[in-house]
Amino acid sequence: MGNIGSSASTARRTEQPADTSTSVYSGQDTLDEPVTVTISRDLKKVGNKLLQVLHPNGDRDVLRDWDLWGPLLLCLTLAILLSIRAPDNQAVSIFTSVFVIVWLGAAVVTLNAKLLGGAVSFFQSVCVMGYCLFPIVVSALVATFVRLIWVRLPVSIVTFAWSTYASIGFMSESQIHLENRRALAVFPLFLFYFVIAWLVLLS
Repeated sequence: MGNIGSSASTARRTEQPADTSTSVYSGQDTLDEPVTVTISRDLKKVGNKLLQVLHPNGDRDVLRDWDLWGPLLLCLTLAILLSIRAPDNQAVSIFTSVFVIVWLGAAVVTLNAKLLGGAVSFFQSVCVMGYCLFPIVVSALVATFVRLIWVRLPVSIVTFAWSTYASIGFMSESQIHLENRRALAVFPLFLFYFVIAWLVLLS
């Protein structure tokens, strides 16, 4: 009898169904979240940062959460727009030149600010400068369809001033206490956007 009872209980234990439930995304860990959730979240962050550039006096903490996806998309868009209008034998060189100018220029301006005593993260600064290209990218889009210089010139001037103002606003909040050397940090930033805006105007 003892063996029969033991065998029956063992059989009942072995007959219990295995746990086949699948893990459900809880919203806490980003490693197991669906791809669509990741993409939508990143796109929302990019959109919020672009809105911050359009309204520089808003919540500037949005730009402190740096990423390079937005700047990369803006740089690619700018390079494509400028190379579209170029002759076929110059399209590749213009695309490459724009790409190099944007990323190398942003790196040089950031290093200059850090050498002068700026308390700003390297990638954070590159991120902000990349996002602040947004007005100039809009200018390049206008220049693609409008060839009249008297329309393109004021648009280029306004977007250049907008990009410069937005980026300087961030740098001024990055604890850059330079006193009489402040111009040494601002001028490369001014020159960076001026060169890009000039390329857009000449395209």
